[in-house]
Amino acid sequence: MNNGMNNMAIEKETLSGIIDSIVYRNEENGYTVLILEDADGQPVTAVGIIPYVNEGDKLTAYGSWTTHKIYGKQFSVDSFERELPADEDDILRYLASGAVKGIGPKTAQKIVTKFGNDSFDVIENNPEWLADIPGISKQKAEAISENFKNIAGSREFMMFSRDFLPSATAMRIYKRCGQAAIERIKNNPYSLSGTFRGIGFKRADVIAATLGLPHDSQDRVEAGILHVLSTEASRNGHTCLPIDTLAECAVALLFSSDASCKERICDAVESMAQAKKLYIYTTDEGSFVYHPYIYKAESYTARKLCELSRLCPRIDEEDIGLLIDKSESYSRIRYAPMQRRAISDALRGGVMVLTGGPGTGKTTIIKGLLSIFESLDYSVCLAAPTGRASKRMSEATSHEAKTIHRLLEMEWSEDSEPKFLRNESNPIEERVIIIDEASMIDSLLMEALLRAVRGGSKLIFIGDSDQLPSVGCGNVLADIIASGAFRVVRLDEVFRQNDESRIITNAHRINMGQMPEISSKGTDFFFLERNSDEATARTVCELVTIRLPRTYGKGIAEKIQIITPSRRGAAGTENLNLMLQHALNPPSERKSEKTSRTFTFRAGDRVMQTKNNYQLEWYTTKGDAGFGVFNGDIGVIESVDTENELVTVNFDDKRCEYDYSMLEELEHAYAITVHKSQGSEYPVVMIPLYRCAPMLQSRNLLYTAVTRASQMVILVGEREVLKNMVENDYHADRCTMLARMIAAEAEE
Repeated sequence: MNNGMNNMAIEKETLSGIIDSIVYRNEENGYTVLILEDADGQPVTAVGIIPYVNEGDKLTAYGSWTTHKIYGKQFSVDSFERELPADEDDILRYLASGAVKGIGPKTAQKIVTKFGNDSFDVIENNPEWLADIPGISKQKAEAISENFKNIAGSREFMMFSRDFLPSATAMRIYKRCGQAAIERIKNNPYSLSGTFRGIGFKRADVIAATLGLPHDSQDRVEAGILHVLSTEASRNGHTCLPIDTLAECAVALLFSSDASCKERICDAVESMAQAKKLYIYTTDEGSFVYHPYIYKAESYTARKLCELSRLCPRIDEEDIGLLIDKSESYSRIRYAPMQRRAISDALRGGVMVLTGGPGTGKTTIIKGLLSIFESLDYSVCLAAPTGRASKRMSEATSHEAKTIHRLLEMEWSEDSEPKFLRNESNPIEERVIIIDEASMIDSLLMEALLRAVRGGSKLIFIGDSDQLPSVGCGNVLADIIASGAFRVVRLDEVFRQNDESRIITNAHRINMGQMPEISSKGTDFFFLERNSDEATARTVCELVTIRLPRTYGKGIAEKIQIITPSRRGAAGTENLNLMLQHALNPPSERKSEKTSRTFTFRAGDRVMQTKNNYQLEWYTTKGDAGFGVFNGDIGVIESVDTENELVTVNFDDKRCEYDYSMLEELEHAYAITVHKSQGSEYPVVMIPLYRCAPMLQSRNLLYTAVTRASQMVILVGEREVLKNMVENDYHADRCTMLARMIAAEAEE
């Protein structure tokens, strides 16, 4: 393996010594490279998450020896302990290093000369004595002492938390909580849950057990209830839960399904609601419980949508007809009746939804609206939830489209949390906002978008409500439609098709619960029947590597995207990616590679970016440069530079360099899940039909996969699975109150 670093030892070892110098330190995450003078007086390089250390500290590090190809032998630190230096020389070196603000080399010398081995005690407990030294005022002495105490507190906290918190996480906690950090954890470790990235209820539970806190404390009960709402419910798309369901889930989590504890959970919910630690939304059907931040998102969304509808300036009916006629003349297109109605409704209201399947003319309507708004001198912006969806929107309309995150000018906070610069105090400037692929928007993103929309703007949602809902919690587009509060136009007449094409007609057949036409020969929709999952996987590989290139030429391989229902199973993404990597891009002495997690990334591999990264720089062969690679972007690894520990990926028209620490943002993409394909379009889509989890054998999942193809669809697998998917109109019900909230707000 051509890895940048090879482990030379697997057992934990210990290294002790005095820190001689800090070579490099990342203040954000605590990653440090330092030179340690060991017991024999020899310099040793140590690397790892080692925050809050300084020259002169006595360090005891635990980890293993490694050999770096460039830097040679070094000690990789997993955890550490440290002590302040005890003798005068080391104390002087520590203070002279600049570790304590206000003390430089000359001042350090004066302090150590006057107080010797007691220097630290004087700084911490008798700072007024420092004022006896020329150049140190009483005010400066107090500031020096305060800074020294803060450093001592950080050291104490790192020691306290080393057994149950990663160093980088501990550093983030101390940065925010300061010297109160230890007391906070001792009193209530559950207060960390949901507040700090990387600490959820389960880690907090481990900390509490380590500290010997009672298993049935009220803090634990309340944290468990919030965990069920914010994590377990949200993971399944719910924004709230019926109170009985919440109680059952919380009892299972906290008390191993002891039914006698249900009453205690209900009592806790009631008291938490009174304290506004959660919210209860009551309907004729019962009470539904919300986590505060999700309740805030849905209730705000309802209010803001209705406000936009009320405040939008109106256009005269006669003018609307004339504007549409003028658009037809300009574009030389005769709009169908429903297309004409869609444009009319978009001009009339402040909020409008346009939904429909492939080929029903949604893009034509967007183009018509752009021309009309331009004639009215209305500024317009286009956006979509993903990078690939926004790119498709740009190409289809010849008008710049952004991701919603880019539109909102998202940045990362010091705690690596997203924040949006566009909000109520700095709203989006455009008067008309058109959002495509709106079915992918979750509750939290919708709230962020609406907070940035100024009153009086028009907001037009475009999407296919029959596709899969958002990955995040909520069912926003469907709820907006179901509320009945806004104009909704559903297109069902197919325009984009020809006599030979069956992709669009079969997509609509699937959506209506009818089997696709697979019996007659065609040119763009095929079904290859196989009778086992293993045979399905083998056939998929044969088609990609041999049969399709033989028929259509080698260039077809770059156009194929395998879209499968699940990550698991013989024909899931995990197994198919291994098979296809071995078949298409096997190991070679001429190809460098790097193993990260369970993946081996090799030059020539097809990979996908799995999260939005707005800070990743890209460049093109033409010399252009910029920032931003998005969740769902697919590219090919051009090179793996083992010396500089960089992986270069070519995303169609731009190249990005990933250092090895960023490889967690990449996955192989020879095969991807249907959920990951949302908002994208590929020339050739191949769909394995195999016996995965029953909930994934559904109509809307198959429909979503088929509608990703622009030129060809190939189904491979069991006819019975295909039949099951077409007939299974299962939609995982998402518990949300947004439709009710909108309806109630509109009525008021």
